[in-house]
Amino acid sequence: MAAPLTLLLLVAVTVRAALFRSSLTELISERVEVVSPLTAWKRVVEGLALLDLGVSPYSGDVFHETPLIIYLFHFVVDFAEVTFMLADVITAVALYMAVKDYNKQVFRKQKYALEADRYPHDCLELIRSPKEMYYIPLKVAMFYLLNPFTILSCVAKSTCGLNNAVIALFILSTIKGNVLLSAIFLSLATYQSIYPLTLCAPALLYLMQRQYIPVNFRRTSFWWFIAQYAFMYLGSLFVIVGLSFFLLGSWDYLPSVYGFILSVPDLTPNIGLFWYFFAEMFEHFRLFFLCVFQINVFFYTIPLSIKLKEHPVFLIFMQLAVISIFKSYPTVGDIALYLAFLPVWSHLHRFLRNIFLVSCVLLACSALFPVLWHLWIYAGSANSNFYYAITLLFNVAQILLVSDYFYAFLRREHHLTYGLYLKRKDGSEATLVLK
Repeated sequence: MAAPLTLLLLVAVTVRAALFRSSLTELISERVEVVSPLTAWKRVVEGLALLDLGVSPYSGDVFHETPLIIYLFHFVVDFAEVTFMLADVITAVALYMAVKDYNKQVFRKQKYALEADRYPHDCLELIRSPKEMYYIPLKVAMFYLLNPFTILSCVAKSTCGLNNAVIALFILSTIKGNVLLSAIFLSLATYQSIYPLTLCAPALLYLMQRQYIPVNFRRTSFWWFIAQYAFMYLGSLFVIVGLSFFLLGSWDYLPSVYGFILSVPDLTPNIGLFWYFFAEMFEHFRLFFLCVFQINVFFYTIPLSIKLKEHPVFLIFMQLAVISIFKSYPTVGDIALYLAFLPVWSHLHRFLRNIFLVSCVLLACSALFPVLWHLWIYAGSANSNFYYAITLLFNVAQILLVSDYFYAFLRREHHLTYGLYLKRKDGSEATLVLK
């Protein structure tokens, strides 16, 4: 498998390098679908210019990235293109290794269940074969590296690619069972954009499952493990925040980075749900609806964790999707990360209900984004309602896609427990209805 992965990496790097040398680079870096006020390279350059002049990069209202990012590029700004390509390569390789390890564990559990005769005899066709699972890690890497969203994000030099690399390393560390590295990378991801905090729940569930610690509130081992992970996570976060203060010499970055993410003062159009709503909002209602919108990202963590406590890797996929849909400044790079996991759930295709329709809507919206932007901003023949309508449709399609996979996953698990062909008491065929 090393040769196909190496070839894939070479192709991906070549495509990116060619686009970096083309005239499209400037156009792509200006697209509001690809960059946001948080991740735009132009703003990083502005921050670097202020830093070189001895002025705090957070003194204005331009730069909103974290101090570690600006100090990273302070040293590697001449190799920025290589840095972003390397971030994509790291993400793809980390996802490849994580999925490969996860598939081994799935196959092992499946084998034990078959030996123990836990599956009904009529659902053996749902069992996954090694041949079917063999190429899935490569497909995941391919879905990430050759996804147009990822390529555009890299060519625009959006710092979203660096965030994806940190999250991918967190997923790899978690699936490998390394508690310390999992906590460190999760703290780094949280430091970058707050929202990955919700990934703490699936990480804990997976690591406890791997160490055979039951999810039982009455068990001391359960609370002890949570305390250990929380100590490592909060300790790492404290060190990172302290290092940022040491580098910058002030706490200016806290309101400028995290206050900016949570209060959403910049209403530049993007592919998210916030900008149009708050542009039309009366000021005295703003705080209430801001809380309602922001809580969406965190609200679903508890019910999803309860429902998927036995399947934490699928929970990670769900949480990544929720973050990319409901965060305040999303870009296409955020979407590319969770779309890379779709090959992992290829065995759910027989239970998907709306996949063709949703795929068509996503493709149509992706094509219409630049068209409606041009009609609104340049031609003047449309207005913001047109652009927000396509943004809204795009997010509805994402929600339908994720909920369809959620339904398919639950249905397959139900069939593995109760059988594929359900019968009523009188022997007639029954219909499964999920409520």
